[in-house]
Amino acid sequence: MTDRLEEQAWLTSSATRAVLDALEQAGGAGCVRFVGGCVRNALVGRPIDDIDLATRLKPEDVMAALQAAKIKVAPTGLAHGTVTAVSQKRPYEITTLRRDVQTDGRRAVVAFTDDWAEDAARRDFRLNALYADRSGAIFDPTGQGVADARAGRVVFVGDPNRRIEEDYLRILRFFRFFAWYGRSDPDADGLAACAAHAEGLSRLSAERVSKELLKLLAAPDPRPAVRAMRDAGVLDRLIPAEAPLEAFEAIASLSDDPVLRLSALLPDDPAAVAEIARALRLPRAMETRLAAAAEGPVDPAAGERALRALIYRSGARAARDRVLRGSALRRGADADAALSLIDTWPCPRLPVGGREVTKLGISPGPEHGRILKAFEAEWIADDFPDHGHQDRLRRLAARP
Repeated sequence: MTDRLEEQAWLTSSATRAVLDALEQAGGAGCVRFVGGCVRNALVGRPIDDIDLATRLKPEDVMAALQAAKIKVAPTGLAHGTVTAVSQKRPYEITTLRRDVQTDGRRAVVAFTDDWAEDAARRDFRLNALYADRSGAIFDPTGQGVADARAGRVVFVGDPNRRIEEDYLRILRFFRFFAWYGRSDPDADGLAACAAHAEGLSRLSAERVSKELLKLLAAPDPRPAVRAMRDAGVLDRLIPAEAPLEAFEAIASLSDDPVLRLSALLPDDPAAVAEIARALRLPRAMETRLAAAAEGPVDPAAGERALRALIYRSGARAARDRVLRGSALRRGADADAALSLIDTWPCPRLPVGGREVTKLGISPGPEHGRILKAFEAEWIADDFPDHGHQDRLRRLAARP
């Protein structure tokens, strides 16, 4: 009996039908199938993000067929046989069936084929090498993809060593898919291959690595995958100064924020964290956030006065991160009151500046900076009073 997807709105929508009709008009019935994530997720009842299609048609024929049907199309990856159609504002990535001709661990030179089994053989995992036609009938060229998806097994197609040597990013994809779909233990052969080829990660661009790592950390529970990465010697290839996993395990159970989870894998050393973030080519805003969180966890019971000082000095985002890390390290200590204060307190601006100091008869220069710095320190220590500013300034200005 053929496995079949249950009824799916995206499968039968008018936007999807328009794309399929255009391609089948050019290549005949059965020339196009859904592939990969949309089939896998529909099979196991997960949400569908992207709709990818595989076709026997060459890329130029795909584009011509879509243009003839007045469907917008862009050549998003012609060298690898990929174009993107936009039907009723929904994108569809369409890739010609292909086989690898040459690989170097980062990129592949491909040749187009009309053989579905050849196309499946070059994919990473059996649960991703699934196809479905417009009726929802599933095609499983490896013979194990459906069973793997249902059982939560992430197993390489064919020889895992060869798959990894074709693209070393598949090491991280193995752990990422295990984090999202895996149950029980990681596949032993796949894990051994990842460990054996871990040095290959150094050949990848930092952007590809960090993107995959953050996707992994966004999984509902990434802890088993991260433990497996550590045991396989993969984690320290990405984060040489990794912190003990206890902090990560604690924060991962408390927050689903992948950036906060990443911060718990890093040392409490802002300079070291900034260096790691730059090596991973993370966005500047993320680097700044991680470095701020590396100032160290904060006890959520620190008190309102201390929390307000923290918010003023570090900003609400960093204060929230550090309080959550403090809560996690204290076995989930109640942080609701502290987080509420962080979210609602209207952080004030320094109520005086150089103009007010000048009015005291002090010329602009180093003395201005000394007085304003002293004013700010006292104002914070006194919990941000909204009065007495001039008296405080005069007193500080009178100090030798």
